[in-house]
Amino acid sequence: MEFHVDIGPQYEGEVIRKEDLYMEFGGPNVAHKFELATLKSADEIEHEKVELIGPDISELEPYDEAKEGGSYPIAILVDIAGEQLDKDAEPVIERRIHMFTNFTEGWYHMNQRQDIWLRMNKACAKKGFNSLKELGEIYNFLFTSEMEIIEKIQTTIITDEEKIKELLPHALEVYNARNERVRTLRDDDVDTFYGCVLCQSFAPTHVSIITPDRIANCGAINWFDGRAAAKIDPEGPIFAIPKGELVDPVKGEYTGVNKVEAERSLGTYDRIYLYSAFEHPHTSCGCFEAIVFYIPEADGFGVVHREFKGETVIGETFSHMAGETSGGRQVEGRLGTGLEQLRSPKFIQADGGRKRIVWLPKEIKERYKEAFEADGVYDKIPTEEDVKNVDELLPFLEKAGHPWIMGEVELPT
Repeated sequence: MEFHVDIGPQYEGEVIRKEDLYMEFGGPNVAHKFELATLKSADEIEHEKVELIGPDISELEPYDEAKEGGSYPIAILVDIAGEQLDKDAEPVIERRIHMFTNFTEGWYHMNQRQDIWLRMNKACAKKGFNSLKELGEIYNFLFTSEMEIIEKIQTTIITDEEKIKELLPHALEVYNARNERVRTLRDDDVDTFYGCVLCQSFAPTHVSIITPDRIANCGAINWFDGRAAAKIDPEGPIFAIPKGELVDPVKGEYTGVNKVEAERSLGTYDRIYLYSAFEHPHTSCGCFEAIVFYIPEADGFGVVHREFKGETVIGETFSHMAGETSGGRQVEGRLGTGLEQLRSPKFIQADGGRKRIVWLPKEIKERYKEAFEADGVYDKIPTEEDVKNVDELLPFLEKAGHPWIMGEVELPT
């Protein structure tokens, strides 16, 4: 099969800056976007079919920063069938959309689920790549070439915003069901964790450690998904990690994790605390859903997610903090994380957990309300509507009687 551009892993890590940008889909300026893989029966799929719903690249205006144009909604639906496939394979297939887009010369893919961000550069357009159907054909080709377990596939790409809005609630339900499945499983219940290096093309020293109590930084791969991925593709980017010995049950340090971290981070890091933001925190890629950040004035933490607009309580935006946090680095006091981690009983447990959070965006506070209520801090944590800066933060926390500020929280030992 011939395409207008070259395809291969050599294009992973290709970053498209504004000066080279021809068009983008999804991303922070677009409200409605998602990607979803769905297992279907073979008779429901027209093999290698590609359908486009909505305007195509050739019908859309190129990116223009001055006119604030060139950013469009998108949904990518990949339907697959195969005798050896089961529902556990869906998030594994879905996450490969990231890899296969980045295999495509002139294309860039970042993030996951309802946060996807795709960019196409000017050189790609000049080569005649003027249809999203070609991108769908590339997906079909790469999925069937790289994953023999897939027997039939069809891809639908949607740019019609009303259609995307109609389908998005179902996708969110699917994502939530995946997350719920692992909520009752604990690290102590298993002998094997999983690692993901899917983002190493952008963050070469990053290894995302996936455990029952810790979802991947991107928020798209939980422990069950990791197990399925390692089974489907043993040589792939998601692999099993023997836990080894438990060095520190509070900070979450394991000999098996440290060994893999040293091997896969090119020797850059050899110790990882899964449940602390200090000393040896987990590395951060760039696909993380949110950032946990230390606020020295309150000796507490804030959390900000990718969709939050404007400045946080410390006067920094998400994008600014992401630049300082990402790249596969260990940054004390800055921790890229999946949002589902906020429900985990081991969320920064060595540092005080949810009871040490002193600022949240309102959207996140409401989305995870039950977790904060369970810890008795829901009505103690201010949002962007309550305080605008750190000068206003401490008086609010003191008046609200926040347990961390009142000295009522003891760190575990």
